[in-house]
Amino acid sequence: MQEIYRFINMLEKIIILDFGSQTTQLIARRLRELSVYCEIVPYNQFPGNDQSVIGVILSGSPFSVNDSEAFKPDLSSIRGKYPVLGICYGAQYLAWSSGGKVEKGNSREYGRACLIPVDRNDLLMNNIGDNAQVWMSHGDTITALPEHFTVIASTADVKAAAYRIEGEKTWGVQFHPEVYHTEIGTAVLDNFLTVCKAKKHWTPASFIETTVDKLKKQLGDDKVILALSGGVDSSVCAVLLNKAIGENLTCIFVDNGLLRKNEFEKVLDDYKHLGLNVTGIDAKACFYKQLAGVKEPERKRKIIGKGFIDIFEQEAHKLKDVKWLAQGTIYPDVIESLSITGTVIKSHHNVGGLPEKMNLKLVEPLRLLFKDEVRKVGRELGMKEHLIKRHPFPGPGLGVRILGDITPEKVRILQDADDIFISGLREWNLYDQVWQAGAILLPVNSVGVMGDERTYENAVALRAVTSTDAMTADWATLPYAFLSKISSEIINKVRGVNRVVYDISSKPPSTIEWE
Repeated sequence: MQEIYRFINMLEKIIILDFGSQTTQLIARRLRELSVYCEIVPYNQFPGNDQSVIGVILSGSPFSVNDSEAFKPDLSSIRGKYPVLGICYGAQYLAWSSGGKVEKGNSREYGRACLIPVDRNDLLMNNIGDNAQVWMSHGDTITALPEHFTVIASTADVKAAAYRIEGEKTWGVQFHPEVYHTEIGTAVLDNFLTVCKAKKHWTPASFIETTVDKLKKQLGDDKVILALSGGVDSSVCAVLLNKAIGENLTCIFVDNGLLRKNEFEKVLDDYKHLGLNVTGIDAKACFYKQLAGVKEPERKRKIIGKGFIDIFEQEAHKLKDVKWLAQGTIYPDVIESLSITGTVIKSHHNVGGLPEKMNLKLVEPLRLLFKDEVRKVGRELGMKEHLIKRHPFPGPGLGVRILGDITPEKVRILQDADDIFISGLREWNLYDQVWQAGAILLPVNSVGVMGDERTYENAVALRAVTSTDAMTADWATLPYAFLSKISSEIINKVRGVNRVVYDISSKPPSTIEWE
């Protein structure tokens, strides 16, 4: 990927210094939506030798600037050289590190507030009207600004809701412009991009054109293998590579017995119109044998992961002269694989260990994109809409939606229940309103009555959430009539189920998947 990275390093970019905020990714997504390329880096790893940087944003943080463990980098090489925007903690740190006061407020301010511009001529406040709704989330407040810091906007409770530093192109905002609840958030970020003189060249079409060109130069006549999952990321990755190297790409799609009902056949059929060279492997029996009796979630994940690697390696060795392994890694995977101190905390390689084991080089054409950008690229490539809009699906598949041990019979029960649920969402035109949905087979039986007989059978939970990025998620408020119909249909048609419940937990504190 060195060729692609060299190209990216030539693109103008905004650097976002991550101080650990849960919404740092949202900042990047908003800038990308404004057609400007940006990168997130740990707070202490600013790429000072990168000539393509045109501006810097300091994110929020879970810490107070007064905490001994708070992140406090030296910003002297950044301030004055680049336009800078501090958000929440970033704004407080700019003030605190310049001699201002940041103190704990009487009460934590969390939620909506109305912003009132004080200096309407300020560049950051361009076209910002009175009483615009903004989102606050802070326990500390800037109680005294340093010399040369000027308030440009306030709220009823926060005088320094936004400020600028005289003599620098540096601003701070106490509110979060990146969250959807801030009505003028996009306008504020766009105003900052104007200050940075951003040219807004980051589009799906430009990404495809440049990436395909670089892939051709990077891969030449080399052969590449790709592990397909049927999901959006691997599918778009396959089409992009196919556009660059054609028949030199071989895709392998493994049926581990934990896919959705009839998914193996459906996915293979979907790939026909894309002109991909796909090999389908039926490995259900192998996976079921290895998973027999295993209940612990992490152990199930490891068995599924290792089983996939073994089969993939076996199939890949049948091919001659393969030099590259392609993966659909996307930008959130890259970000989450590093802590803000740069320490690897999680591996997202779909086939972790294979590149080294098989002496393959790794190519990840999507590693710079967010999920919504991947979908836009897919549309630009002419892919069918149902492939692009497909809900995220866990890598271990139904293995983490069957709580407890896995058997072919449990898989059959869950596949049937899940199929009724997902098909119902499509029939009721609810599928595209939901970020992710699925059924979970619970490790409990409950008493029921069917006809004149007493039953003691399985309970199934339905899960549907709304989200923009899966960092946070709310349970979807599906119509009662829909839930009633789906529940009745599952109980009547799925042998072995006599109870259906609906999960109304949000993330946080719950997660989207149960395991």
